[in-house]
Amino acid sequence: MVSDSQTTRADYYRVLADCLSEETLVVTALGNASYLWAEIREAPKNFYLEDAMGLALPMALGLAVAQPNRKVVVVEGDGGLLMHMGALVTVGAVAPQNLIVLLIQNGVHAASGGQALTNAGLDFAVLGRAMGLQHAENIASADSFRPALVAALDTSGPSLLVLATEPDLTAVVPPVVFDPVRTKQRFTDAIGAPRYVPTFFGGGKLVAP
Repeated sequence: MVSDSQTTRADYYRVLADCLSEETLVVTALGNASYLWAEIREAPKNFYLEDAMGLALPMALGLAVAQPNRKVVVVEGDGGLLMHMGALVTVGAVAPQNLIVLLIQNGVHAASGGQALTNAGLDFAVLGRAMGLQHAENIASADSFRPALVAALDTSGPSLLVLATEPDLTAVVPPVVFDPVRTKQRFTDAIGAPRYVPTFFGGGKLVAP
């Protein structure tokens, strides 16, 4: 449920930054989900997903499966998740032990102008448990977020923490220029993944970083 408290996205992010190790991979959705995270904890192991609403979770799911020895944290919005609810169903089916889903529940499509969701009061934690995520919890404040996040980081997942807050419709100016190619190349280098080199007529290949 969307909270009447004054807990902001930034409050949650400060707790997140304080609790993560340097090896944790973080995928953030478009808009302030990425802009604010870059302002608080800019790092090569951040993957900022721009201009693809609802696709942060599928990206993080694939990453968690491909990198099973690393914790993967994804920040998605309630509007984005409603656009691709099947992704959460797949998380429940695949059950990656290293994936933590942080869902910003503000009741609006913030990145596209603040349009209200069709059902702003939806209980996503209940939905998550119905989809097979045993660890799914509604969070109403930064104080309650800290122990829940620490527990999720210390145990096997997948976990879903639904973070209630008010909409933040004013875009934050990130400290770095968001270039999708640079983001991808920097991220793959940081995790030691091979880089895909395309060609005009197919036959692209992976090359060592």
